[in-house]
Amino acid sequence: MRTVHVHLAERSYDILIDSGLLARLPEIFRQYRVRSRLFLIANSQVFKLHGERLLKAFAGAGFQATPILIPDGEKYKNLQTLENIYTYLIAQGADRQSTIIAVGGGVTGDLAGFAAATFHRGVPYIQVPTTLLSQVDSSVGGKTGVNHSQGKNLIGAFYQPDLVCIDTDTLGTLPARELQSGMYEVLKYGLIYDPDFFDYLEAHLDDIRSLQPEVIENVISRCCEIKAEVTSMDENEADLRRILNFGHTFGHGLEAAAGYGCLTHGEAVGYGMIAAVLLSERHQYLDAPTVERVIQSICRIGPLPDISPLALDLVLQAMARDKKRLHDRINFVLLREIGKTVIEDDLDQATLREIWGRIRGCR
Repeated sequence: MRTVHVHLAERSYDILIDSGLLARLPEIFRQYRVRSRLFLIANSQVFKLHGERLLKAFAGAGFQATPILIPDGEKYKNLQTLENIYTYLIAQGADRQSTIIAVGGGVTGDLAGFAAATFHRGVPYIQVPTTLLSQVDSSVGGKTGVNHSQGKNLIGAFYQPDLVCIDTDTLGTLPARELQSGMYEVLKYGLIYDPDFFDYLEAHLDDIRSLQPEVIENVISRCCEIKAEVTSMDENEADLRRILNFGHTFGHGLEAAAGYGCLTHGEAVGYGMIAAVLLSERHQYLDAPTVERVIQSICRIGPLPDISPLALDLVLQAMARDKKRLHDRINFVLLREIGKTVIEDDLDQATLREIWGRIRGCR
């Protein structure tokens, strides 16, 4: 088992990575002194795959575990679903001694984490991510929240989990599109932070797709290490942590404009990274061969959905509402070179309109 430690001033925690980890959760929870009253938040599909087995294992180890099922999909990451979680927790007598367990992908983790941050002004929670995207990104770092009709993740809080448990075997249950969605986020880490890791990813994209065990553990571990390092230096995204938003400014705009559920988060980030490297070329940070190399790597992951019917004006309107604005300027994370970033806030709409055709053509 690999362990990545997230060093923070007040709420440090471990990320555990191994195959077969779900079966060992009761033992691990005992080791980490997790309280015995558990609430497992999952959608019905994830619960069907893993829920009954987990409930039986917890009961056998003396835990009292109660499931809370939520609808599946980004469109349900909203205040109504959050209120339903609160209502169930209250009805079941949850208190500050209870622990919330998020079992599933990023939507589940964000909802469960925000519920934990706000219920009784904060209760412990543990992330058990089951998708590649959530294992390398959303389960680590403490970002929690819900969407609003006006934009993605506009309502939320920074609230760190007590523990993250990553069972790599859960990736074998994912549809191909979900696995590809996570691969775009994986690629991001090499581009913004570690050029050697980007080289490794280029050489092993097929191994990731086929879930080669050693490669998968290497990749997840390195992504978590990078996110842990960045988060440890800037927990609340005052400065350095903004580099993790590479591809997300344009990506979130695409998600909102297309309608939540039309694009996966990873697909939107894939297009967002293409936009970012084209803008990096416009600012003369990247040369044409490097831009082509990055775009080819993104497109090798899998065909991106067709966004040609989408109106750029809708994307720009969504970007204008994005929470990553600062002093009414939209911040774009660009690449100075592979492994090094720069943040620009003076990009005008005309430049985005000029590269829109190239973005849509990259599939």
